[in-house]
Amino acid sequence: MRNLLFSAATVLLAGSTLAASANSAELPKGAAHNIVLVHGAFVDQTSWQPVADILTKKGYNVTLVENPLTSLAADVDATKQALAKQNGKTVLVGHSWGGVVITQAGNDPKVSALVYVSAFAPDVGQSLATLAKSGPATEGTAAIHPDAKGNLYIDPKVFPSAVAADLPPEIAESLANHQLPLNHMAFEAPVDTAAWHDKPTFYVISTKDKVIAPEVQKLFAAGMKAQTTEVAGSHASLVVHAKDVAAVIEKAALAK
Repeated sequence: MRNLLFSAATVLLAGSTLAASANSAELPKGAAHNIVLVHGAFVDQTSWQPVADILTKKGYNVTLVENPLTSLAADVDATKQALAKQNGKTVLVGHSWGGVVITQAGNDPKVSALVYVSAFAPDVGQSLATLAKSGPATEGTAAIHPDAKGNLYIDPKVFPSAVAADLPPEIAESLANHQLPLNHMAFEAPVDTAAWHDKPTFYVISTKDKVIAPEVQKLFAAGMKAQTTEVAGSHASLVVHAKDVAAVIEKAALAK
């Protein structure tokens, strides 16, 4: 899994985005200097590497959280450990399942803003299972199945088209065959706090997403009164549209 998405980004971005940011100016006055990135299910923290590289080269202190994906509590704890190491204001960002995690963990006083990228956004008492049932079935969610131990995977045959249709086929197929499972307990656990009620919130909507339907993403964003940005990408838009996602995070760094 490691470096697969980074390799994809190298191919897709062709150096233009990453190299262009190397000579950027200092951070704007008053901006949060810290960015904590929380990955989704089925992939690891390297899914955020393209965005992290852009932001790091602009002067931000970027942390990639390595979620164990064993339970909501475990992923929230991993995120809180990362937040504890930050010095000052921090933007907390989540992709996909990571949106559930930042909803719970984002009440930390260091968190100055939240950014959801093609992400689930529960309210208090809601779980990923609740949200999945409330929206229209998608190609991606229909392909999620448990193994004998209760760990959830996306059918490898469906994964490339459902999750990463705009990545090179060989990368999408490799990701499909090297998934990190999400424990079913995480899928069923409700959040008991929703940090977006009290934090400036931003949402990147992926208009070609086949995991979380774009209309559902828009409902999440509207419910949170989030500032929205649309990208014409799949569920893997954090890789394919890394520059756009990074730009939203930079806006969130200036939120008050």
